[in-house]
Amino acid sequence: MSGIGIVAGLLNGDFQAPLVSHESFHLYNCSADAIRWPTLHGAEITSLQASLVQDFAIRELSPIQDTHANVYTGPLNFCNVTVTHTHPGQHDRVSTQIWLPLSPEWNERMKAVGGGGWIAGMHPGLDMSMANAISTGYAAVTTDGGLPGPTPEEWAILSPGNINLYTLQNFASVSLNDAAIVGKSIIHAFYGQYPEYSYWSGCSQGGRQGLMLAQRYPKAFDGIVANAPAINWNEFFIGGLFLQQLMNELRVHPYPCELDALTSAAINECDYKDGLVDGIISYPELCDFDPYTHVESPVYCADTGTTRPISTAAAAVAHAAWTGARGSNNEFLWYLPGFEANLTSPLSLAQTVCGANGCTGIPQGILYPWLTLFIKRNESFDFSKMTRREFESAFHTGVREFESIMGSNYPDLRDFRDTGGKMVTYHGLADPIIPSNGTRHYYEAVMRTDPHTHDYYRLFESPGLGHCAGGPGAFPTGIFNALVRWVEHGEVPEYLEATSFPDDNGNVKERILCPYPKRAKYTGKNGANSFDSFDCVDWVP
Repeated sequence: MSGIGIVAGLLNGDFQAPLVSHESFHLYNCSADAIRWPTLHGAEITSLQASLVQDFAIRELSPIQDTHANVYTGPLNFCNVTVTHTHPGQHDRVSTQIWLPLSPEWNERMKAVGGGGWIAGMHPGLDMSMANAISTGYAAVTTDGGLPGPTPEEWAILSPGNINLYTLQNFASVSLNDAAIVGKSIIHAFYGQYPEYSYWSGCSQGGRQGLMLAQRYPKAFDGIVANAPAINWNEFFIGGLFLQQLMNELRVHPYPCELDALTSAAINECDYKDGLVDGIISYPELCDFDPYTHVESPVYCADTGTTRPISTAAAAVAHAAWTGARGSNNEFLWYLPGFEANLTSPLSLAQTVCGANGCTGIPQGILYPWLTLFIKRNESFDFSKMTRREFESAFHTGVREFESIMGSNYPDLRDFRDTGGKMVTYHGLADPIIPSNGTRHYYEAVMRTDPHTHDYYRLFESPGLGHCAGGPGAFPTGIFNALVRWVEHGEVPEYLEATSFPDDNGNVKERILCPYPKRAKYTGKNGANSFDSFDCVDWVP
């Protein structure tokens, strides 16, 4: 891990690492001939490419919310280095990309950015995150994870019935540590020194990757931001198909307006229980809303232009979403989204498409390939005909066969602690796809393993926040800077300031996010939309 850091300043409340001027930079530095090839144990470097990028500008915003506040201003000048390697005997091809800033000058730090969905990284959708890193002086790193393409259909099955396990292992963990080693080596070759500090930042898949690094490669990074992590991979992926499974069993697929109405009713009934009526459920444990009490209530469906009664099937789906996936004997399998989560959007778990003859279900497109390609090893598998017992069996099969590869839920982080590492996670309580309770479950397991967890790893839950961003909840744009201050100056993040997107009336919520198990309590000192109106308190149910 890092030695003593350079003294940092505070500008406008955000940490800004000092920039180091390198007047010796010349254009010829950014060439493959001038950069020494890295050495990677267990791998063979097959190529190194370098090109000078000048006046770089982002044409499209990243669909994956960066955990470093969106400070990119552009245009940027940097050296783009791509290193490709293979692990002999595995017939794989893993690429790592490093963006080395020329202006502003390097701040002697490295920042690696994670992926999303089935993308490990090194994707146009991540260019904003890479640009944000170099615009603030960081050398930025990303990896393609050794994936031949952005969808698992392109690589999951080698031949009928045979899974591409080497590629899955690269995607799960191996490529992440490889990228850290390659990135540091290229930085040393280019600047003449290794990074003083190295950071990881990611959400969703990137969050899972961050936790995997802390668990398996505790020396790879000094600080890790691992948000809304896709951990407990099989439980979350198969469990997330449960609402579609239930609708298939009921042979009824509710109209979206029915489920949306039940979600709104739950929020309306439980909103006030946290002491502030703001359209958000901050204390979900106190919510005991029963969707069955709204069966037959009329609801207007904008997509059909009609009014219809809420069905018993819709109540059953909502109840399942709020209580978890269940096996054939009604035993709990895994968590599903909370009361606030949208159940019907394209990212959601109970999406249906409706026509004149009713509705049909649409299994979540990111989750579904895990069942067909990896559990059933058959892309043509007919999910619609599964019994509950078969669903339960698929759930347990995935745990048995893949937990050691993809789980990312090993709770003993003491090796990461002993290196001096620090990690922070936020998770939105309105996340429609990755259940926030799964992250809480993991964090509680870490705390049981080490009672000093809070000294190096903190979880912040954000009521009303969607997947990584979005929704009526507040997003902590300063979480990366808070991590840097913790790593380099020992400033413990006692809370995070978070801000929502403007609502239809232009109003913005200011909230604080407290380290779990503490909660933010409304004090009313300065109005409902002020950071100063909330205090972190011990949670008492």
